[in-house]
Amino acid sequence: MTSGTADRDQFDLATVNEVVSAAVPDREAVVFGDRRLTYGELAERSRRLASYLHGKGIGCHTERAELAPHESGQDHVALYLYNGNEYLEGVLGCAKARAVSFNVNYRYVAEELRYLFDNASARGVIYHASFAPVVAELLESMEPEERGRIGVLLQVDDGSGEALLDGAEDYETALAGSDPAGPGLTPSPDDLYIVYTGGTTGMPKGVLWRSDDIFMNAMGGKEVGTWVEMTSYDQIADRARNNAGFRLLALPPLMHGAAQWAAFMMLNSGATIILPESRTLDAAEVWRLVEDEGVQSIALVGDAMARPLLDELVAGDYDTSSLFVLGNGGAVFSATLKAEFLEVLPDLLINDSLGSSETGAQASTLSAKGGVRAAEFQPGPGATVVSEDLGSVLEPGHDGIGWSAQSGAVPLGYLGDADKTARTFPTIAGVRYSVPGDRAVWRSDGVIELLGRDSQCINSGGEKIFVEEVEQAILSHPDVADVLVAGRPSERWGNEVVAVVEMVPGASPDEADLTAHAGNSVARYKLPKAWVFVEKIHRSPAGKADYRWAKQLAAESAG
Repeated sequence: MTSGTADRDQFDLATVNEVVSAAVPDREAVVFGDRRLTYGELAERSRRLASYLHGKGIGCHTERAELAPHESGQDHVALYLYNGNEYLEGVLGCAKARAVSFNVNYRYVAEELRYLFDNASARGVIYHASFAPVVAELLESMEPEERGRIGVLLQVDDGSGEALLDGAEDYETALAGSDPAGPGLTPSPDDLYIVYTGGTTGMPKGVLWRSDDIFMNAMGGKEVGTWVEMTSYDQIADRARNNAGFRLLALPPLMHGAAQWAAFMMLNSGATIILPESRTLDAAEVWRLVEDEGVQSIALVGDAMARPLLDELVAGDYDTSSLFVLGNGGAVFSATLKAEFLEVLPDLLINDSLGSSETGAQASTLSAKGGVRAAEFQPGPGATVVSEDLGSVLEPGHDGIGWSAQSGAVPLGYLGDADKTARTFPTIAGVRYSVPGDRAVWRSDGVIELLGRDSQCINSGGEKIFVEEVEQAILSHPDVADVLVAGRPSERWGNEVVAVVEMVPGASPDEADLTAHAGNSVARYKLPKAWVFVEKIHRSPAGKADYRWAKQLAAESAG
């Protein structure tokens, strides 16, 4: 069940961190407010955390070779944290203890958390003190046996004044009292990395990756832009030594996989990652950090982050001379907004990445002034399109619509779900693929055109309508700030298109004008049959769409 080859090393995340830290121990790894951790300090702090966890019996109990793809033989520790160095230390500390961290959406309430913690069989929780009341409510709701399973509670002081929960230990105190050398374990390339899906269209699912596979696919195992693979730990060390000065400002919450991947691509290559202190997007803070820290790249998620950044840039006065690339993933960065950005920063490059929790990095597309691209991607290694019946791999220029797919370094499966693992990771002609549900066309020019998630496809009058296409047609209107498109039942069409729209401040809704504008880009049958205007579109802190909310509004509008 490995994807590594005999002509390269098999990697694990714990050892990669130690190798990079040994190569550049005094270089800044993480900047977060007034905290500036070198690589040496980050490695030591994560080793101390590993020692603490190991001392509590948290680790690996069954080796990978004895397990089915949907099973885990390691203990799972929840990271219930806002952004900060503790999040990165949590991922690394768990890996060095041969345990596995998993991401927790900090917007969940106690009932949602209970589902997640039960699904993950959580053995520990590292949480910001602000979340202590919700953690207490969660623990009180558990049966004694469930509560007894959670043997570690580490509370991170965040200035909120929340007292330590019963049985919890202060994070910094725990690290200070633990062995800086670590537990002395030998991590395996088969050790797991777990990322839970966002749950915006259904219950979150824990995606199980081998450590080697996630490193090679999305955490620095390939060179950005060239897809050239790392082949040895020595090569990783050399890359780190030669990568002085690169500084990435990461805006999305680390509770989302794409943000973790962007962060660890930097940390595993010897670059510096900068995290804003604000827990919601503060555009002025972002541009101050670009100016003060000499930021060269910003990682963001779609229009929901890009629009306020551009508005602040235009209104303010900032030195952006160090910045040369915006990296986008996880949500659509519309062509219209890209063009606006490039008018203000004409030397900027905008790189869109295609991927998901189940595929990792698949493809990318680069936009520059005079050459803006939308949902059109140059495929990376292993990225392909498979047929609708999952029976064959399609060729460029194929007829009809297929599924976006990935082969090579792909996940093992979904934690605890053998059936869904088999459906999402089929074997076609002897090769295992990840097919998470995005519809796509592989054009004759070699470009993969992404149409959208099948679960959001609206079947209206027998025609398939992909909501992202309609959203982009509406978003290009200058009076539209944000939009989500959803379906609602229709006696005539089966389902019909509804647009939920947030207008820019001061603009008045005009359904006829919006319909006519969208009609310039999409066929008549794809146009909204109804419009719902709201003060603010619901999105996650990372900018991901809340389609359940949009569908509810669409259904209610029928009345």
